[in-house]
Amino acid sequence: MRSSPLDLLRAATDVTLLAHVRPDADALGSALALGRALHQRGAKVRVSFAMPAEVPESLRGLDAGSLVVPAAEVPVSGPLLICCDTPVPQRLGSLADRVEATKSAGGAVLVVDHHASNTRYGTHHVVDETAEATAVLVLDLLDELGAPLDEPIARCLYAGLMTDTSGFRRAKPSTHRAAARLLEAGVDPERLAREIVDDHPFAWLPMLAKALDTARLDPAAAQGYGLAYAFVTLDAAADVRLEEVEAVVDVVRSVRDAEVAAVFKQQGPREWTVSLRAIGKIDVSAAARTLGGGGHRLAAGCTVHGTDAEVLAAVRNALAAAPLL
Repeated sequence: MRSSPLDLLRAATDVTLLAHVRPDADALGSALALGRALHQRGAKVRVSFAMPAEVPESLRGLDAGSLVVPAAEVPVSGPLLICCDTPVPQRLGSLADRVEATKSAGGAVLVVDHHASNTRYGTHHVVDETAEATAVLVLDLLDELGAPLDEPIARCLYAGLMTDTSGFRRAKPSTHRAAARLLEAGVDPERLAREIVDDHPFAWLPMLAKALDTARLDPAAAQGYGLAYAFVTLDAAADVRLEEVEAVVDVVRSVRDAEVAAVFKQQGPREWTVSLRAIGKIDVSAAARTLGGGGHRLAAGCTVHGTDAEVLAAVRNALAAAPLL
């Protein structure tokens, strides 16, 4: 009989947990929460991601047990590899080869994710696109394991819930109940929100000013529902952290005149990562998938190559063909 994901976790003695490149609070928080629970059960645990080289400053408070290791220390294969919040292996970056290497060596690959675009690339899957965050799925797994919900685990899970529901604005009643459990375990919500979402250095303001100077509104785009967009160039982002660049889309998305917000973040002379957000009429995950990316219906991303005009045109075309919700 084929083992279940829960069987894998119960029997685990050596586990590698991976988050996607440029991990957010849900990806890293989910990996750390599940990793800590497995470590407490006696397993050897390592958590990692391909890039950046270090844990983003805003997320360092989640690694209470110092489980994160550099990508170079991740073994090529092992008995159990767990990929968190990662819909396709490519999102693991340089660590993507660990998936096939683990399978080839007879190990198990457990995918825990909530993206609709997940390709079921593991040997075992806990994938539910109706879950607001991967942290929701990890909490369910911990409950099934009978793992104690201590404050460090609860902090990691709360961080994932808070960020992937836009501060609980898109959370179901069941997710609010889960958040209450995490608060009862000792999470300080004000401090955590400050660390992860609200805390920026002064350099963020000049960067934001430069980005917003490029902001434009295209009422005819996105099938007539409107597109607001801005660019963050390498020069503008030179003095800030990844967190500051990622926060720009939350400012652009706040305008009422556009269904879709897009922020183009320059990675190289002709390389841009694109953050897409929608209010509720257009499936931006479908638009992102046509450009090689993915995500959620109302929040997605992709990487596009070309000049600023070319990548803007590519995103406009993808949004024009995206299904309506």
